[in-house]
Amino acid sequence: MEPVWAQDRSKLNKVELIKLEKDGLDIINDIERFAKLGFAAIEEKDFDLLKWLGLYISRPKEDGFFLLRVKIPGGVLTSLQARTLGKIARDYGRNLLDISTRHAIQFHWIRVEYLPDIFARLALVGLSCIESAGDCPRTIVGNPLAGYDQEEVIDASPILKEVSDFFHNNREFSNLPRKFKISISGSIHNPASAEIHDLSFTPAEKQVNGETVIGFHVKVGGGLSAAPYMAQDLDLFVLPSEVLSVAKAVATIFRDFGYREKRNHARLKFLLQDWGVEKFQEELINRTGPLASRGKDLTVDWNAGCSYGLHQQVQSGLNYLGLSIPLGRFYADEIEELATIAETYGDGSIRTTNSQDLILPNIPDAKTEAVLSEKVLTRLTPFPKPFTAHAISCTGTQFCPLGVAETKQRAAKILEYLDQHVELDTPIVVHFSGCVNSCGQNQIADIGLQGTVAKVGDQIVEAFTFSIGGRLGPQASFGIKLKGSVPADRVAKAVESLVNAFKAHRAPGESFSDVVKRIGTDAFQLALDKFI
Repeated sequence: MEPVWAQDRSKLNKVELIKLEKDGLDIINDIERFAKLGFAAIEEKDFDLLKWLGLYISRPKEDGFFLLRVKIPGGVLTSLQARTLGKIARDYGRNLLDISTRHAIQFHWIRVEYLPDIFARLALVGLSCIESAGDCPRTIVGNPLAGYDQEEVIDASPILKEVSDFFHNNREFSNLPRKFKISISGSIHNPASAEIHDLSFTPAEKQVNGETVIGFHVKVGGGLSAAPYMAQDLDLFVLPSEVLSVAKAVATIFRDFGYREKRNHARLKFLLQDWGVEKFQEELINRTGPLASRGKDLTVDWNAGCSYGLHQQVQSGLNYLGLSIPLGRFYADEIEELATIAETYGDGSIRTTNSQDLILPNIPDAKTEAVLSEKVLTRLTPFPKPFTAHAISCTGTQFCPLGVAETKQRAAKILEYLDQHVELDTPIVVHFSGCVNSCGQNQIADIGLQGTVAKVGDQIVEAFTFSIGGRLGPQASFGIKLKGSVPADRVAKAVESLVNAFKAHRAPGESFSDVVKRIGTDAFQLALDKFI
């Protein structure tokens, strides 16, 4: 059957026409040929389809390297899988690994010749790159502490796995208008950042026949990039057994009615804005059948998935250890050491987080002192300095063709300066994005930096624009953009100045976003102006 959106091909963008001729999942059949013939055998249209295998061309394109993304749904990883990832990094990725903001592991410097062996190694340990990118359901984000969290209302990990398994490699949903991002969490602390996803399930309860029933509320239409939107609440209470049905219905609506004319106007958020919540919910229920109305929302705050240090689990006598992976970047020998630590002190389990960090769970009380003495935990520390602890960064111009500013290495130097020179008694979250696509999630940070360029004298230099006061949770709001751009070599001092402005105006107990909301941006703009 011809897709409904193919009836008028004049209204389809270039990528849509490519997808009508060849499904993104079919590019896997070309990998052996590409590996044999080399990078030159890849046609221009193939680069779009290779995203369905988690492959993005790296900067500069002519060098023939790719970023390769591996799905880790919900962040659930075993020590065997971790060792496999470390070995791939060692053999093919110059020892480097990055953790993404969707739990995934990313490699760099990957050549097409390496792919058959890499895919075979991943398959042997139950890992996959399929649909970690592309116009399809992406890696599902969840609570990194699912099953261990003392303040979790419901362990949603079995539900997350069910939904992930359903969409994985599913040709019914492999050609969506754009990417489709889902989060499913049972934690009261919103660790999966529900407001910025196309579809999110958050913990809720409802009185049914005099009994308290635990389930989920549903948010739709969130997303960042150049046109950020907060996900909106549907008037629904969904039982755990109904989550997959709702997810399938939302994906179907997006597939059949989502916009395919302009790539920058194709996300679900744009359809929702035009339709409105009422029409969207009506279309959803037409596909699921009757669903209950909203109950009581159980989300109380937002921790962004961050969890450092040693903490007791819900299981008596067991603990989890939250580690800071500075800006999500670490190395083959480190992940291999962590795999050994996970086996020696725990049960071999590891969790990746959407805050670009790692968690080692199931450590008995008797082993907690010994695990903290492990050498690798000196750099990947459970007790990070405050700025480094809560920072996030995209890959920037080092690898990304869309980036206009270098982020990872520069951010590391900026954070080191701030941790050495600025005293904090409350976390201040700083996020770095190398371009308008906001892969570093700059709009939801206390201080968000977005890469740009500026003129200094006769030179064009890398620079950053600033936004302040972003946060998610019950009082969610995107950061407010300040005027002007700051040359990259002045950014550390500029952030310091903004923090000092916060300290000067802060009332007891206020967070950075609280102060911005109360006093506005004038004082912060004044603090920034001297560096523009």
